[in-house]
Amino acid sequence: MAKVITKIPATINRYNSSPINAPVKRKVAAYARVSTDNEEQLTSYAAQISYYTEYIKSREDWDFVGVYTDEGITGTNTKKRDGFNQMIEDALAGKITLIITKSVSRFARNTVDSLSTIRKLKEHNVECFFEKENIWTFDGKGELLITIMSSISQEESRSISENVTWGHRKRMADGKHSLAYSHFLGYDKGPDGKLVINPEQAETVRLIFRLFLEGMAPHSIAVHLTKKGIKTPAGKDTWSQSTVRRMLSNEKYKGDALLQKAYTVDFLSKKVKKNEGEVPMYYIEGDHEPIIEPAVFEMVQQEFERRKGGVSRYSGVSMFSSKIKCAQCGSWYGAKVWHSTEEKYKKVIFRCNHKYKNIKCTTPHIMEDEIKGVFLNALNKLLKNKEEIVSNVKMICDVLCDTTELESEKQHYSDEMTEIAEAVEKAMIENSRIALDQEEYRRKNDELAAKFDNARLKYDELESRISDINNRSTNLRHFQETVESLKGQITEFDSVLWGSLVDYIVINEEGRKIVVFRDGTQI
Repeated sequence: MAKVITKIPATINRYNSSPINAPVKRKVAAYARVSTDNEEQLTSYAAQISYYTEYIKSREDWDFVGVYTDEGITGTNTKKRDGFNQMIEDALAGKITLIITKSVSRFARNTVDSLSTIRKLKEHNVECFFEKENIWTFDGKGELLITIMSSISQEESRSISENVTWGHRKRMADGKHSLAYSHFLGYDKGPDGKLVINPEQAETVRLIFRLFLEGMAPHSIAVHLTKKGIKTPAGKDTWSQSTVRRMLSNEKYKGDALLQKAYTVDFLSKKVKKNEGEVPMYYIEGDHEPIIEPAVFEMVQQEFERRKGGVSRYSGVSMFSSKIKCAQCGSWYGAKVWHSTEEKYKKVIFRCNHKYKNIKCTTPHIMEDEIKGVFLNALNKLLKNKEEIVSNVKMICDVLCDTTELESEKQHYSDEMTEIAEAVEKAMIENSRIALDQEEYRRKNDELAAKFDNARLKYDELESRISDINNRSTNLRHFQETVESLKGQITEFDSVLWGSLVDYIVINEEGRKIVVFRDGTQI
């Protein structure tokens, strides 16, 4: 049997005490919002729109203005709620005299926003009705009730926010994390939720790292990628040097993951801040398959540090820029163009950037082909003693790069800092319970603070030394593996070998050239 639905008209005006046949029609709008975009909430959202549209239109004493909506937007502040802001703007302009919404929490979960908006509307003779709580804002008790209900809603938001934050941090502590894949180049989301390499995008990632080690600066790499028509991680056509820099320093490309690099300051403003030690971070080693070898990734980080130093600013115009050093003044060589107006005679040379400045160096210039020849000659000399070089590198890694004792010493200072911190806390608690001699308390507290600072200083020094040794070991291992992979004489210049094996070339006043390899070997 088919359903028969009969509408029974309302006999009581639920919205106010005005007679149903009031001579002046009120201009009425409704506001609907859901804070997430899941299916269940969207059903509620659609139901709100349908319900208020139908109800307002059914009233003869009301003119339907519209239903203003915000979908999947939080109510803790009104800054990004376009539908809400448009409704308030229209109300203040006289287009609306009554606003209906489901509840106080749908209107705003921020007490200050809620009250300031309602007061502003009242000044312009615009009333609000909250159906669930049966609150009219023109009612004498309305503002008091709204204050109470808004405070309850705000506290509920705080509780939800804290629970969500706790859940995120618990997942991080368990080594679980998520990623904005649509804005991240090189990986897709696998069936198990883990990162899976995207082969096509991974080639772009490898290209960026290779170009950087060949000597190009992030700006030059960005220009190169844009010219080649390669899309950015966000799918745009134009690359920026900041995007390249972020990729070159993102540990995910070496298979690790650093979690909670940023955090939300508070649940009302939703402001996100870089984590500078305010909340814990979690580092996961070997989280997924790497695109870039860890050794290569560490070389890139060291190259960043190297380029910060030096007498003159780093130039990334060519792979040879800032890789050739003047023995006389310590400055880098830079590319210069001779006969730039005549293509027939045009040539690029490299010379000391201070040659005609105050220092006026006398070191000679060098051509690009000559640099390549010097490198090939030095590399082939190095390979003649290949077995000895590889053996020495292994010995250095095994003996000189052992950080066991330093790690033990670092742990000692870590334990000492923990003990001192516990002693300070214990003294504070005791001082709050018992009336101690305050001068004696301050003296002991200052002593403990000095001991803590000293232990912290030693701990930081050891951590820095361990990091330097580990980086050195990583470089040497990579150098060793690269040298071992080479067979016979190298006759063709290879930019990858140049970037991977050579630290820099030194040229003195007589034109003598010394190639300094990454293992410290000089030829």
